[in-house]
Amino acid sequence: MKAQGQAALVTGGGSGLGEATARALDAQGAKVAVLDINADQARKVAAEIGGVACPCDITDSASLQAAIDQAAAAHGPARILMSIAGIGTAKRVVGKDGQAAPLEDFVRVIQVNLIGTYNASRLFAAACAKLDPLPEGERGVMVFTASVAAFDGQVGQQAYSASKAGVAGMTLPMARDLAQHGIRVCTIAPGLFATPLLKSLPEPVQASLAASIPFPPRLGQPGEFADLALHIVTNGHLNGEVIRLDGALRMAPR
Repeated sequence: MKAQGQAALVTGGGSGLGEATARALDAQGAKVAVLDINADQARKVAAEIGGVACPCDITDSASLQAAIDQAAAAHGPARILMSIAGIGTAKRVVGKDGQAAPLEDFVRVIQVNLIGTYNASRLFAAACAKLDPLPEGERGVMVFTASVAAFDGQVGQQAYSASKAGVAGMTLPMARDLAQHGIRVCTIAPGLFATPLLKSLPEPVQASLAASIPFPPRLGQPGEFADLALHIVTNGHLNGEVIRLDGALRMAPR
């Protein structure tokens, strides 16, 4: 599928990997809706690319459906979903004070990263399945965001790793499920990327992290994530796959 002229939804599109992907879609001629819980950031990015800002909470079905409806009213029904919104946390199971980690912290990460991704996918798919197929039978494509932590999570990453492993784990069954509707599903598992969160760390810490990547020995650039996301859209035979984008990085235990 060519991105040009197609309506696209980008969750987490207000910053980081999501912003880079929204900009890349716009550069390819897609009609981009920026979905983000941060309304100001969503409006800023949307204004700069000529898209539409749709502030929403991906864990709230009514909020998310309203955003999808708003995007459809502006651009028509979407054939592309970039599900990039997510949060991170690091908590040991047993803290230094000997107390068990707060359960609500674990639940929140699962709620946003895994359930939020599923929520976006189910609402997008239900609308996309009603569209007329394109010449090769395709109706749409979804790209999820996992992490290398899904496979080699570090100490304290129980919640984050579990949430991203869940995203990776539902990729193939969802691709099989939606094959009857001509909707492809792939997931990108990024390694260490130069996102605003990581760039906020002290320079020596950033340098140390970059040095741990075999090649190229640097942090990934958000544009490289966006390039792969766009390639998944255009390569019609990519389906049901989780793709690591990490410079051959394998995370150490800590």
